Amino acid sequence: MSGAHESTFAGLRGQLQEAAATFADGPDALEGILLGIVDDVDRAVREPLEIFPVCHHSPASALAMARRLREKQPKVVYLELCEDMAPLLTELRNCRLPVAVQAFATEIDGFPAEWSPLSVVAPITEASAEYQAIAYALDTPGVELVLVDRSSDHVFQWDARGTKSAELPAQDGGADAPPAEEEAALHGDAVGVEIGDLRPRFAELEEHLLRHGKVRHWSEWWHQYVEVPLGDSDHDTYCQVMLLIGSLFRRLAPGDPNRVRVDEDRERYMWTRMRAHLAATGADPADCLYVCGAFHAASRVAEFGVHGTDTFEISPRTATTWQHGLIPSSHAAIEAQFGLAAGSVSIAATVWAKNVKRTRVQPYRLNGQTGTKKPARPKKAAAALAPVPQTSPPSDKLTGFLRQPPVLDGLDEAELLGWSVEIVRAARRNGYLASTADAIAVFETSILLAGMRDRARPTPYDFQDAAVTCIEKDTVPGRRDVRRLVGIMMGGDRTGQVGYDALPPLARDVHDRLAPLDLKLQQRGVQRALLDIAAQPELERCSDVLWMLRYLMPHGAARPIMGERKLGERPIQESWDLALGTHQRALIELGYEGVSIEQVLEQRLRRTAYGPQATTATVLETVEDAALYLRSRRLADELGTRALEVLAAERSVDGAPEVLRRVRRLLSHFRTSEPVLPQWIESFVKTGYAHYCTLLPTACTDDDATVRQVAAMLGFLFSMEGLALSLGCDRTQLELAVGQSHPEDPSKTALLWAARTQLGHLSRADLRAKCDALLGNPLVVPAYPRYLSGFLHALEPVPGLADFVVEAVSNAFGRLPDPVLLPWLPTLIGTLRSDGAELAPLLIREAGRIFPGRLAALDAWTPPWRSQPEAHTAQPTPGADAGHGVTLLAAHPATCDALAGLLGCDGSWLTAPPAPHGAALTRAHPDTAIALEALLAGRRLRPEQVPGRGPRRCARTHERTDGHETHGP
Repeated sequence: MSGAHESTFAGLRGQLQEAAATFADGPDALEGILLGIVDDVDRAVREPLEIFPVCHHSPASALAMARRLREKQPKVVYLELCEDMAPLLTELRNCRLPVAVQAFATEIDGFPAEWSPLSVVAPITEASAEYQAIAYALDTPGVELVLVDRSSDHVFQWDARGTKSAELPAQDGGADAPPAEEEAALHGDAVGVEIGDLRPRFAELEEHLLRHGKVRHWSEWWHQYVEVPLGDSDHDTYCQVMLLIGSLFRRLAPGDPNRVRVDEDRERYMWTRMRAHLAATGADPADCLYVCGAFHAASRVAEFGVHGTDTFEISPRTATTWQHGLIPSSHAAIEAQFGLAAGSVSIAATVWAKNVKRTRVQPYRLNGQTGTKKPARPKKAAAALAPVPQTSPPSDKLTGFLRQPPVLDGLDEAELLGWSVEIVRAARRNGYLASTADAIAVFETSILLAGMRDRARPTPYDFQDAAVTCIEKDTVPGRRDVRRLVGIMMGGDRTGQVGYDALPPLARDVHDRLAPLDLKLQQRGVQRALLDIAAQPELERCSDVLWMLRYLMPHGAARPIMGERKLGERPIQESWDLALGTHQRALIELGYEGVSIEQVLEQRLRRTAYGPQATTATVLETVEDAALYLRSRRLADELGTRALEVLAAERSVDGAPEVLRRVRRLLSHFRTSEPVLPQWIESFVKTGYAHYCTLLPTACTDDDATVRQVAAMLGFLFSMEGLALSLGCDRTQLELAVGQSHPEDPSKTALLWAARTQLGHLSRADLRAKCDALLGNPLVVPAYPRYLSGFLHALEPVPGLADFVVEAVSNAFGRLPDPVLLPWLPTLIGTLRSDGAELAPLLIREAGRIFPGRLAALDAWTPPWRSQPEAHTAQPTPGADAGHGVTLLAAHPATCDALAGLLGCDGSWLTAPPAPHGAALTRAHPDTAIALEALLAGRRLRPEQVPGRGPRRCARTHERTDGHETHGP
């Protein structure tokens, strides 16, 4: 038998030796490569464990696999796929292909933190040899399917040695490759595990093959020179040709040493696993079949074969927690991830369907497979495995295959004409101005290109180039260009779907909870959901789920059209655009993080709050989200305590505006929804009061601290002052902080003046005098807009100064001449727009209250700050006049004496001067008292007694710090 094997390729060896001596300077230069290729083929053919070399998503490989499985009926199938993905393969029958088997990890241990999350995918299509092997093994009784490739953990273990992302080949198609679409991103950033990576790793070799093959990219070369010739070949020819190609690419250009090392380690890993399984089960190698890529089938490692050495040690897995599942895939996603030409997988699906119909080979499909038609069972059922026939020694098929001339297929005019008409129809649907003349041009150009490339029958790639030449103009009017349209037309850019039974528990729970919406959530595309919560209160639970999905999933998966979620508010009506079927992958990956969306949301909030880059503002945002989406007081208290810790450790005021905005909103929410304030927010206000008092003097002189940040600090101090003082803080600390602040920036100086006015250290008259001095100094006038910017930001901590800011702006426009005013007017407008856009409405509303509403009244209008005398310009001093206003108290001192005795105070009474009895205001304006008397007495007033005939008093609007308005006379 060994002698027969040695003479199998003797004739081919002799011919290659002669060719090496003829075309090379000496027989040693080329002979080693050519004869080594034959040795690799001979070694793989003579292996007792049959090796079946494949190419990923190759119709020829799938067809040969289906033939061989029905001929041999192996009892054990070894498959090149990550061994930890085996439990998921049975769920393929619940999916519509193409789908991808995925291993996902967010909690990593043993890998760099920046790699998280880790993801490994293995896409599976119907036109692939591995799917044929899986379907045969799972649906045939007595057959065992064993995955022998490295685990997902080892994929990244070996990447950590310096080969990160080594699995990804170069993009096929070059600069003219189409842009990635939504379907091309279904795999995300996952590392792809490809069965049968068969492509030259030597750029010059690939360029040589493409140039002499008169093709544009590798996918077209493979289709023309491998797929078509091997479509009708027998098993021995197919295996020997695939082994020859794998050995050729392996010997001519090994490529990156790191990648070669990973490939060899994978081969050692797989053969070690297979030998261990054979030893454990006692299976006969003759009853087994090893399905692997042609590149690995021509391996030369010492561990190759069932009789190889056992020197390879498999390292243990890390402590990383891996989750496994199925995610939807598409032809475009496979092409984008593995660097294939656009449309090549769709064309392969079309070729597979045509080959099955032409050869009448019955492929294997999983029972109950969604999206495929189960073929009729043969009359003779294969319930029990037939004995493996005794195969004769393999003969030399390579010599005849390499010497046979290319087969010239005749032109199928009907097929080409149908393609031309269909592409024009698709182009018109996508916005192209195509016509019947374009269809004729595409038809003729396809024949012309095929003739220029030495083939009588145009291939799909010839037709694609012709369509691009004749239809595509300067711009692409729609989402897809002509090249993508051809790929979709050829095989239909199929997008897989994971069935309900194969979804993780979280995804099934989401579908169950959204069932009252009565929508087909697994269907791709956008669907409109209308929620009338007032009429159907049970839909509020669906609303909660949708808001959490909007927070967790990518934009577009759940998009609110009408309705919003605010603290303390209940929804009434909502409208949503849902695309959960389109974003099924994102929903499935949520299932890897928890068993419910509430758990996933809580984990993400904690991860954000306790992250190394967390700031006080971001932690307060998680507190708000916890109260908004989860309505969890427990989680809100925990995250609030974390916000208190982060605030105490911060040494900058960068997030002060966001902190002020969020803590105001949370304080207002808890005051209205809780009987008492949470302990953490009281501590936060108390700590924040002392914290910002300490940082205020430094922030006023720090160039990195903006005026908006300083204004937010003062806003926190003034708006939270009442609560902080009730909790034990000292107002003296704020006064000292303001007194120790000495800013040099004009805007901060004006802001500090406003703070001193709020504290009572600076009167309105003094503040007005400072502004008049600024306008009167020609050297300071150019900087006056910056002072106005400071006053504008002062409306945050001191909203009562709105009228004064209007006065300051009006005085500038009234006093300055045009040569002085016009140069800094653009600066003023730019400053107001950039620094105070959110405060401008308050200023505009105050100006509308002060200024007259009609143009005719403007000439006779006098500003209120000029018409009214200044009040309270001096502080009252205690003296003899102190007794005025307490006549009633002096007339009835018993109450005051009792209170003084209770407090332990001793004192004497002063004699009050005589005063008019009653209230002077009531006597001066008796109309209100008369009206009240008439109301109480139940009688009508005479017309002359009706109050309010004088000038009407207007209401003044006061702006509170919590954002609400109060109206009073």
